[in-house]
Amino acid sequence: MGALHVKEVVDGDQGWRLITCNWLHGGVFHLLANMLSLLVIGIRLEREFGFIRIGLIYIISGFGGSLMSALFLQSNISVGASGALFGILGSMLSELITNWTIYANKVASFVTLLVIIAVNLAVGILPHVDNFAHIGGFLTGFLLGFVFLIRPQFGWVSQRYAPPGHSSSARPKFKKYQCILWAVSLILVIVG
Repeated sequence: MGALHVKEVVDGDQGWRLITCNWLHGGVFHLLANMLSLLVIGIRLEREFGFIRIGLIYIISGFGGSLMSALFLQSNISVGASGALFGILGSMLSELITNWTIYANKVASFVTLLVIIAVNLAVGILPHVDNFAHIGGFLTGFLLGFVFLIRPQFGWVSQRYAPPGHSSSARPKFKKYQCILWAVSLILVIVG
């Protein structure tokens, strides 16, 4: 039906399974858990960055999770959107890092996100849970977050809407560390 089965992908030339397995689930509980997770973590990001960016992160992270799963779990069959969901979590972490100066409660946000990620990774030790898909999706989403979720700094935004002739020193749209993280992450995603 489209589950990730490495033998079919490699020997049967069915590479499409690397994508379709993200939309299949192993039961109603699995589907509801993934939908609830997406609802909780996806809404905030989609409101801030739009459905196109978050949708791209979701799909590409799901693909990255499937690739990692195919490399390390060659005898199992895998289904579920967990790799894509972990990609959204990874992108939230990279968004927090790259836009660090914007947040008021930096440490609280960082610790909360790390606890959520750790708890979700701990669920991966349960039987029949594909933690390789989780890790692959998280790493892919983490890198994509630096590429897609970069925000202009406040000084640039305020000078953009200043009246004509206002004499303030021009500020760059992005900080240097944001540009470096963007470039390195883009290269790593392409190479990966």
